Amino acid sequence: MPNLKAIRDRIKSVKNTKKITEAMRLVAAAKVRRAQEQVTATRPFADRLAQVLYGLLNRLQFEEANLPLLKQREVKSVGLLVITGDRGLCGAYNTNVIRRAENRAKELKKEGRDYKYILVGRKAIQYFERRNQPIDAKYSGLEQIPTASEASAIADELLSLFLSESVDRIELIYTKFVSLISSRPVIQTLLPLTRQGLEPQDDEIFRLTTRGGEFKVEREKVSTQVRSFPRDMIFEQDPVQILNALLPLYLNNQLLRALQESASSELAARMTAMNSASDNATEMIGTLTLSYNKARQAAITQEILEVVGGAQALSG
Repeated sequence: MPNLKAIRDRIKSVKNTKKITEAMRLVAAAKVRRAQEQVTATRPFADRLAQVLYGLLNRLQFEEANLPLLKQREVKSVGLLVITGDRGLCGAYNTNVIRRAENRAKELKKEGRDYKYILVGRKAIQYFERRNQPIDAKYSGLEQIPTASEASAIADELLSLFLSESVDRIELIYTKFVSLISSRPVIQTLLPLTRQGLEPQDDEIFRLTTRGGEFKVEREKVSTQVRSFPRDMIFEQDPVQILNALLPLYLNNQLLRALQESASSELAARMTAMNSASDNATEMIGTLTLSYNKARQAAITQEILEVVGGAQALSG
């Protein structure tokens, strides 16, 4: 017969675990909202930067401009910037990014190209250090809501590697946010920059809302409104010098956006994982409660049978 006290203790333990997972889900939801506010706050700068770059694009021919960040070189070595999280309990978020980075490294090795890692996040650092992979720089302990100063520090390291010709191309591997239950690791070339990559593109903003006690994501299409500079505009500085100063800012903005998307994907993955854990806890509590009631009913029935049997023995 099952031990009733052991079942009661198990039910109590599972209920306490459910409280923890539910609290973690709500904390992740609050941080997703903070990340959304930060993305909204950085949009005016990004839009203005896109407008200036678009205007310069129409005034200059990049093929004739001698800009180091636009220089295409023969690719002999590639820097892989991998963005993961510092913590676990977020499903397969970290595993998917690391697997994508490993596959890309294998592809480069088959092509006869060297590679080195620039790692963001404790999970990636621990994984690749244990496997003695070539690591050029490591960043951990970043804010869960990325800041411009953190993106700037990483961008400075990338610029140093590229301009010193330690690497001929830098690729970014991060998780693109799709929805609360879906995200995918993607690869994007950061350096060298290309003219097509600098052209303004439409964007999407995700907003986390609550409907009927459930979290929902609303998408909003955002188009960047740009216009050409007046033809009679006179630049005090050479437009090439202006571009040379703006391109690092553009790189910082791209990197900050990738960090923000990765953070949103991690938080969404943690929300999903904790929600699944809470659902599993609820199901387990129901199963254990049913087992407890069955065991208690069996014990009561056994006691009644013993009393009846004793009474019959005495009367006989």
